[in-house]
Amino acid sequence: MRLTVFGATGGIGTELVGQALARGHRVTAVVRDPARLRVPSDASLTVITADVMDSSAIKPVLDGTDAVVSALGPRRGGPPTILTSSMRAILEAMDATGTRRLVAVSASGFFVEEGEGLLTGKIAKPVLRRILRDNAADTRQMEQLITASATGWTIMRPAQLTNAPHKPYKTALDRYVGPRIARADVADAILDVLTDPKTIGHRVNLGY
Repeated sequence: MRLTVFGATGGIGTELVGQALARGHRVTAVVRDPARLRVPSDASLTVITADVMDSSAIKPVLDGTDAVVSALGPRRGGPPTILTSSMRAILEAMDATGTRRLVAVSASGFFVEEGEGLLTGKIAKPVLRRILRDNAADTRQMEQLITASATGWTIMRPAQLTNAPHKPYKTALDRYVGPRIARADVADAILDVLTDPKTIGHRVNLGY
């Protein structure tokens, strides 16, 4: 599969690119700073420098791609609407090039979800949403753009992210499953859902 990955220099993006190459995919990593890409060079890896908030800059990158993955996340000192602005540009580019499959990383902590326990739903998540008010608003607006689009979308909603090594994890459609998940396991799950039609039009929750 030919994948275009946005956010390839982040924690999830780095894992995703490495695992995708290991699975035999051809990957185009769209980055702002190629020096920050911590993945060894590979014949199946193409690195493109482009502004992800500029649809005209990323349209050529999507020609011929089978699926788009957004592993973008907020960054300290970055625009407060980085996720919304980037996703708007990505969706415009996908529409212009006829690219259909989209998998985007969101965050479980910013949403009220079925299956939450009392501590998670009444204390932990509300506190997180207050502390990270701008990030929460940006993430919710990003999801609204995705769900209103004509793409074959899947939204990944990981729990609190860690850098732990891979271990068995749980997933569920549109339902909270656990408080933590490793970035490596989020990447693994993304690659699995790309070819799973049952996840299209759903949010995939991940956790232990």
